[in-house]
Parts: sequence; C-alpha cells; structure tokens
Amino acid sequence: MAKVIVGMVMSLDGYVADRDGGLDLLYADFAAMAESDAVQDAIRTTGAVVMGRRSYEMGNGDFTGYEFQVPIFVLTHDVPETVATGENDHLRFTFVTEGIASAIAQAKAAAGDRDVTVVGGASTIQQIIAAGLADEIHIDVRSILLGGGLRFFAAFSDDVTPIALESIGITSTPAVGVTHLRYRVRR
Repeated sequence: MAKVIVGMVMSLDGYVADRDGGLDLLYADFAAMAESDAVQDAIRTTGAVVMGRRSYEMGNGDFTGYEFQVPIFVLTHDVPETVATGENDHLRFTFVTEGIASAIAQAKAAAGDRDVTVVGGASTIQQIIAAGLADEIHIDVRSILLGGGLRFFAAFSDDVTPIALESIGITSTPAVGVTHLRYRVRR
C-alpha cells in the first residue's frame, strides 16, 4: 500500500518562503540538490504526486523533463482551461476539486505499492497532516536563516491534537548545505 510522504525545503528558522514569497534562497543550487541521494531516492520510490495549484502554476505551464514522471494530482478549486505541457505515457495531470482526501485517495490508487509524494505548498501539506493522511514527513533544512516569511507549520493552531513522530533518518548533503530529516507519523 502506498505511503503518503509530505515535505519541503525549510530554512533553519522554519520558513519555506521568504518575506516576498520567494524560494530562490532555499533552492540556490537546485541542480545539485536534485542530484542528492535524498531526491534521487524520492524519484525512484514515487508512484504518484499530489501538488497544490500554486505549485502547479510555478511550473509556468511546462513540466517537460519534470523529475517525477508519474501521475500528478493537482488539488484545486477550479480546473485550468489549458493543461501544462509535458504530459506523456507516465506523467498525466488530474485536477481534483473534491478536496484533499479525494486527491490522496486517487494518488494512492495510481501509485500502487509505491509512495505518494506531496510536492510543495505549505497549506496543502498542513491540510494533509491535520487530516491524518500523512505517513511520513520529510524536511530538508537549508543552512540559511531567512528571518521572516512563510512558516512551514504556522497554520497549526492550539486546538490541533499533538502528532507524535518517530525519527527514521537523518542525512545531509553538505555540498548544498541541506540536512535531510525523516519522520514517520506514529498512529
């Protein structure tokens, strides 16, 4: 059965975007980061992707050569009029308007026994965690202090039940200044 893996690149002080919503400082050497063992492992084990609409739009309409060549389920309120380029026999877009649980269920069915990887969007990831749909949380901590911006876990309020995690791995990619933290959600 597919595991649902959520995660993001985060600054050491907990931000996933700078004050202007930019990601450049977190992905300063994207090509080198894409070659890291952690990213290559995710590519090998992923059978489907769930992403939020904003992450989809950040592809600027072109997913040609996208690292995850698997079905992609885009969580959205409205289906776009045109679909990004890059679809092929492996990468297909499905726009899900029925909510996060539906997107996860469809992605799990498509992934089979491989993982469902959730790509970007703090809000999307927070919804998945809060709904109890995440099996693992992967945080790639970039060696930078942004001092402000969008916090990864800011939307969790005092009324959220604590979520117990089990550490399942800590590795690093010193060449790009990233420490990879891996946790299993304990149920």
